[in-house]
Amino acid sequence: MRVKMWGVTIRIKKNDEVGGKRLEGLVIDFLIKAGVSGATVWTGVDGFGKRGKSTLKLEGVTVNMPLIIEVIDEQVKLEPLLPELKRIVGDNGLVSIQDIYMI
Repeated sequence: MRVKMWGVTIRIKKNDEVGGKRLEGLVIDFLIKAGVSGATVWTGVDGFGKRGKSTLKLEGVTVNMPLIIEVIDEQVKLEPLLPELKRIVGDNGLVSIQDIYMI
């Protein structure tokens, strides 16, 4: 049996901050308080976007490492969160939505 869910993907950079706080932590804290079932933060190795290149330095300090925060839950739970998620992320990243089928 397949169950239709929503997947929300948030693409940011590790060093992104809003009001002196790490954006990654702000997003995760918001999702926990909103009662989302779960989220995963993925670390990227390389990438680029409108704010330039994102690269993970293997020798030395990590700079501008891309991060992806992936959330899967019911549409009725995630859809009302989208305006606030977009406000939190702002111009620092992208928020995308996909239909997901769970088995």
